[in-house]
Amino acid sequence: MRRRRIVGALLLAAALTTGCGPAGGDAPAGRRETVPGPGEVFLAAGECTTRGRDFREVPCGGDQAVARVLTRHGRPAADGPVCPRTTDFVLHVSESHPAADEDGDGSVPRGYACMRNLRPPHPGDPGGGGGPYTLVGDCLSGAGRGRVEETACDGSGARRPAYRVVEAVERRSRCPAATDLYVRLGGERPVGCARRL
Repeated sequence: MRRRRIVGALLLAAALTTGCGPAGGDAPAGRRETVPGPGEVFLAAGECTTRGRDFREVPCGGDQAVARVLTRHGRPAADGPVCPRTTDFVLHVSESHPAADEDGDGSVPRGYACMRNLRPPHPGDPGGGGGPYTLVGDCLSGAGRGRVEETACDGSGARRPAYRVVEAVERRSRCPAATDLYVRLGGERPVGCARRL
């Protein structure tokens, strides 16, 4: 029987450059081993997990459930994840196949799951300080070398907020005149117009 493994935890898509481009990417929190849950597909949409040292699939009504799968994708997120905007964090999932893997590390990538916490905090919400997307209402702080990263607007994050994204537009020229910073948001309105706080 094949063992299943979860790799990674939070996707750091909040590190941005002031030149309107991402400066960060995936930041795996290490490999976490687990066993398959009760469903046919491990971490299918609507299923729940624990959190901590090992992520395990558990019943959503149980005491150990802390996050729910919003969507599940069966391929690696080569250009970043495609998740609902309310996603709090992204799990990268793989299965062990020691005799069949291409690079000898004992695993073959099996995609990712877009996760939402069952209870607050919700870092993926506007102003929440995290999640795979930067949204209108999110706050940013300086991260050195002309870069900024998302932080909680209420000041509870590791860095104090310095900017807030106030509008999303098709191109920079559509931002208000008072815009102090341009950030990449993606989607149909890919430019975020941010003002200094």
